Amino acid sequence: MTTGATVWLTGLPSAGKTTIAHELAGRLREQGRRVEVLDGDEIREFLSAGLGFSREDRHTNVQRIGFVAELLARNGVLALVPVIAPYQHSREAVRKRHQAGGTAYVEVHVATPVEVCSERDVKGLYAKQAAGELTGLTGVDDPYEEPASPDLRIESQNQTVQESAASVYALLTERGLA
Repeated sequence: MTTGATVWLTGLPSAGKTTIAHELAGRLREQGRRVEVLDGDEIREFLSAGLGFSREDRHTNVQRIGFVAELLARNGVLALVPVIAPYQHSREAVRKRHQAGGTAYVEVHVATPVEVCSERDVKGLYAKQAAGELTGLTGVDDPYEEPASPDLRIESQNQTVQESAASVYALLTERGLA
């Protein structure tokens, strides 16, 4: 059986997490790998409907995603998880779940500065926050706890999407997971 793994891409809104995940997924599929992208927005719609954005609800959302990712990974799928996961304790709980099950887990911090994310503003969240239509935006008026020691740190503003995906691919290859 092919080794699965969870690759958690954490970072601010509009950092490039989902774009990198989809680029990486395409490359991995070309290699014949089984890959699933667990997009945070889709998970919120289908698995975590009804949860808000309180600290507790965000933690619950991350734990649900972590459970599904570990389930997929232990069954030979590469689960790519482009999810903000703003709190260190939530991400650490997911890592520990994987460790307890002997499932590979890789944390990638897409470390794009808030100024760059605000310019990209893929979903219009930063504009809504600036206009007073939205509160609790991660990294602006709600905390984002950067990973202290991720397995990989990507500064997406300094490289192309393809280069970012290639750096994750290289790490997976190095660890025997690609």
